Amino acid sequence: MGKAKTKNQKKARVNAAHVAQEDYGTVPHSFVFHRGQVGKNVAQLVQDMRRVMEPFTAESLKVQKKNVLKDFVAVAGPLGVTHFLVFTKTPSSINMRLARLPKGPMLHFRVLKYSLVKDVVSSLKKHRMHQHQFSHHPLLVLNNFGVEGLQVKLMATMFQNMFPSINVHKVNLNTIRRCVLINYDPLSQEIDFRHYSVKVVPVGMSRGVKKLMQERFPNMSKLEDISELLLKGANLSESEAEQDGEHNITELPQVYSGRGNMRSQQSAVRLTEIGPRMTLQLVKIEEGMGEGSVLYHAVISKTEEELQEILKRKEAELKRKEERRKKQQQDVAQKKEKREENRKKSLEGIKKKLDGQAGGSDESEVEDPGMQEDRPAIESEDEAEYYRQAVGEEPDEDMFSASTRKRGASRPPRPYKKRKLSSEKGPAQDGASKPWKDGKRGPRPGGLAEGRGGDRLPHRKGGKKISGKMAREGGPKWKGQKGKPQAGARRKGPGKPWAGAGRKGPGKPQAGAGRKGPGKPQAGAGRKGPGKPRAGAGRKGPGKRRP
Repeated sequence: MGKAKTKNQKKARVNAAHVAQEDYGTVPHSFVFHRGQVGKNVAQLVQDMRRVMEPFTAESLKVQKKNVLKDFVAVAGPLGVTHFLVFTKTPSSINMRLARLPKGPMLHFRVLKYSLVKDVVSSLKKHRMHQHQFSHHPLLVLNNFGVEGLQVKLMATMFQNMFPSINVHKVNLNTIRRCVLINYDPLSQEIDFRHYSVKVVPVGMSRGVKKLMQERFPNMSKLEDISELLLKGANLSESEAEQDGEHNITELPQVYSGRGNMRSQQSAVRLTEIGPRMTLQLVKIEEGMGEGSVLYHAVISKTEEELQEILKRKEAELKRKEERRKKQQQDVAQKKEKREENRKKSLEGIKKKLDGQAGGSDESEVEDPGMQEDRPAIESEDEAEYYRQAVGEEPDEDMFSASTRKRGASRPPRPYKKRKLSSEKGPAQDGASKPWKDGKRGPRPGGLAEGRGGDRLPHRKGGKKISGKMAREGGPKWKGQKGKPQAGARRKGPGKPWAGAGRKGPGKPQAGAGRKGPGKPQAGAGRKGPGKPRAGAGRKGPGKRRP
């Protein structure tokens, strides 16, 4: 098992992580993305520029078609992003916009020429690029940006702020693995962008010693002594030696990674281009995130009066925006107050309703339509009256007392079931009762009742099924019941049937009563055999219909 870490070591590691987190938050971060249709090559250029800006950039940033610039600005604040590099493509040119967040300015460049990383690396005989180089930010080198001109100074400031600053007294040389060179040409006003890999090698020794330091042993079969290899460097090709000189030889202030790179020793700094490569030209500079006034334009120049007019229009537009914003805030506040007032009124109404229900539970002043206590009595009186008219006798006292079911307060009354009446089977149009065989006028026994508007008896459910027939509540009485049967009911026992009652035994049925035996049926009475139907009565066989 390894040795446990001491308390001081743990504390030092926590402090180092805290310092690294603070440093990470203070350095600039960037988003590199494209807008619109750019093509495969420009999309690859965007990926190569992300590699240049590593590690302080979003290397896996996903961009959708529906995203607009405001979406990126909204997420840039919480993430600490300070710069945008936006690539676009038109039919005539490729453009790059460099913006400083959150309030600008924004620089518009035209990409005149560019080369991808794969193009640059394929042209080299031996490239020097590995993943460890991109773990630290590159070293920025600006050239020829000291000329006069506001736009030149602004470009230099923007490029400097894109990369973290370096303290030359505290920097660790081993973290400098890459270099970004930006050169400005005052005559053509073009900017050259280059990306290099940095390598440091020792100088002041022969090529043979370098071979031995690199553990690459040459062929010494033709040498008599090892001193010939150290002094002359025999049998070594000239291509293996680099052309170093005063332009790239320096004294190292620190120990640098690599064999022979010691402190206070002469070493040569060698640069190898790893791409991408771009040639840019400044077009214009705008205030804000592309929505402000134009500070500089390379093609269009405006007079002082035109600039003042543009400034007035901008101020008027900003004023209108502010007025609209205030009006929207007032409308939102009014709607909120109204909604709160309606809510209070609703709560008061609910409270009053609950109080009224609690106070009026015993005796309510308003009649509840669901509680119809009078309906059983009314129905009972109607049936009693109908019985008197049909039979001609007074009904017993207890005949209709239990015929009508009393519904509870919680159950609403059921509507009567309507019967579908066709034009052939409907009642007479004038509503008058038809004369019967005995010459008397009046309601047909078991048929329609007077004073009821030609309506039939209400259909009730819940009867007891006996011998294929449904015994209704309030209908005829059977065995074990007292009282006389209702009109239109059948009975099994012997006796004199009342008017309109059916019977199986022999006897003279009343006019209009149904029977199975032979006899002359009343006009309009239902029978199985042939006969002349009553006018307006429905039948299955052929017959003359009443108009």
